[in-house]
Amino acid sequence: MYWEKELEVLDHKNLEKLQAERLMKTLRQAVNSPYYGRIPEISHAIKTGINSIEQISELPFTTKEDLRKDFPWGFLSTDKREVVRLHSSSGTTGNPTVVYHNRHDLSSWANLMARSLFAAGVRDTDVFQNMAGYGLFTGGLGFQYGVEMLGCLSIPAGAGNSLRQIKLMRDYGTTVAHAIPSYLGRLYDVFKEEGLDPRKDTKLHTLVIGAEPHTEEHRQRIEEMFGVKAYNSFGLSEMNGPGVAFECTEQNGLHIWEDAYVVEIIDPITLQPVADGEIGELVMTTLDRVAMPVIRYRTRDLTRFLPGECKCGRTHRRIDRIAGRSDDMFIMKGCNVFPMQIEGVLMKLSEVGDDYRILLETINDQDEMIVEVEVKKDWFKGDLSFLDKLQKHITHLIRDEVLVRPLIKLVEPGSIPKTEGKAVRVFDHRKK
Repeated sequence: MYWEKELEVLDHKNLEKLQAERLMKTLRQAVNSPYYGRIPEISHAIKTGINSIEQISELPFTTKEDLRKDFPWGFLSTDKREVVRLHSSSGTTGNPTVVYHNRHDLSSWANLMARSLFAAGVRDTDVFQNMAGYGLFTGGLGFQYGVEMLGCLSIPAGAGNSLRQIKLMRDYGTTVAHAIPSYLGRLYDVFKEEGLDPRKDTKLHTLVIGAEPHTEEHRQRIEEMFGVKAYNSFGLSEMNGPGVAFECTEQNGLHIWEDAYVVEIIDPITLQPVADGEIGELVMTTLDRVAMPVIRYRTRDLTRFLPGECKCGRTHRRIDRIAGRSDDMFIMKGCNVFPMQIEGVLMKLSEVGDDYRILLETINDQDEMIVEVEVKKDWFKGDLSFLDKLQKHITHLIRDEVLVRPLIKLVEPGSIPKTEGKAVRVFDHRKK
């Protein structure tokens, strides 16, 4: 079953034709903005026309730095009076990135969200509890409007307050919930503290997780804790927010909605396309946004196209889960290290809890990687010989994975400081 069958199963030839038509329309709209209005390649493409979607490679990239430099109105492509909402990054260091929407944009976004949720098996008979932050963060309102379009009973719970989340689940029979992965481990701990088991004491059958990169091991752990299927969601505010790509019930990659976006994967160094199946940086162009089109946006997210067709019948290409960000990588003793590599090791260990952090320090003029790891309560009972063996085991596993010997610090559950919103995993305190 499909939310929009005529679009979701469109053959590749007609899908590319639709993309080329929408790209031309997008360029004509984008040139009305101060930023794109002064880009000669945009004007040239409008003059000569777009006959094939491959011509998008002739256009320049857009970066987060461009959005910040032309803050706040440089990318607005319509009259301010038509804008009905904006979303923005926190902007704690320098200008934030801001995205504007008119009524058409919000309707299109809600429809993409409804399509995504339907693909993951959510129906209008479900009770949907949204445990994401509302406001400038797109996860709250993005899901909210999609859930309402789909027809679910929605519970706009917002982030945090775990006791209240559990009460809402039990009072109203929540069947589907959305949250960031790092929060669900904390929520499960509260269930246990209250003497409850989410597998028996709720009606949950589906979780939607996203907003922060996570490993397949982390997803499997969440599914085991809650006894449900957990579907991966991908989005970014520059492309609306959630609803850019979503897993269907086959759980074999995320369908990226090609009637709304042109998707490229490039080598972040050479800026040339990578071969299908190779990991590179995701580059995206909006095809159905009026107030603020964005062309060839370098997301910095690392992924790859997955080969073959999906059994669900949807023809839109699938991408793999986000492997990390090109700007998340750090260099330690000459080796390139991604935080997701370390998470992948830790989440396979039954003794390890859900929180960890990576501290990069300079000790005796040597750069060191300290990994603080929460150990589950049942294992953290003062048995020093066991903890010593576990510490050595984790050291060995991470060293084999990233080729750098870490300093492992085992800590009690709940002792690692929590951050609002997305989990912050790496803290670089090295002497520059």
